[in-house]
Amino acid sequence: MSITLKGDQEINSVPTTKSKALRINLNANIYGTFAEIGAGQETVRNFFRAGGASGTIAKAMSAYDKDFSDAIYGIEPDKRYVTEPRLKTMLRHEIDLIEERLSRKKHPDKLFFSYANTVATINFSKKFKGHGWIGIRFQLDPLEDYNEIVLHLRFKETDARLQQETLGILGVNLIH
Repeated sequence: MSITLKGDQEINSVPTTKSKALRINLNANIYGTFAEIGAGQETVRNFFRAGGASGTIAKAMSAYDKDFSDAIYGIEPDKRYVTEPRLKTMLRHEIDLIEERLSRKKHPDKLFFSYANTVATINFSKKFKGHGWIGIRFQLDPLEDYNEIVLHLRFKETDARLQQETLGILGVNLIH
């Protein structure tokens, strides 16, 4: 249980979403990208709001338009966007860009990561409840290969704003 005071101070050592994002932002060795398509940039927003994000975020992007998404990540064989294969394509593409653009000689201790999500929230008529895929590729050691976590989610909330908040909190917890 957490008791929160003014300014999001923690009591009883239960970290808030903001404090988790800030802890990551203040770790000089964690550096990566955020690619969020569909429901907005809800996860990266938490990192920007926490402060110190310039040390963590190499790039944040949202390819909301399907043509832009296809131009960046290619067209999936099934032509769908909210799928596990699309998420894995995004994760691989973003890690490849980090490795291509950042020199290991210049950044020998950096632990690179790529966080991505492809999500559809509840529609206006509330007939489609919303679901998505989120994942992260990350290093625990700069000399080792990447680990990967992929999750599928189904929203229970019936409000798009609440679904977006849930997505942001889940994303921060996954990265943390």
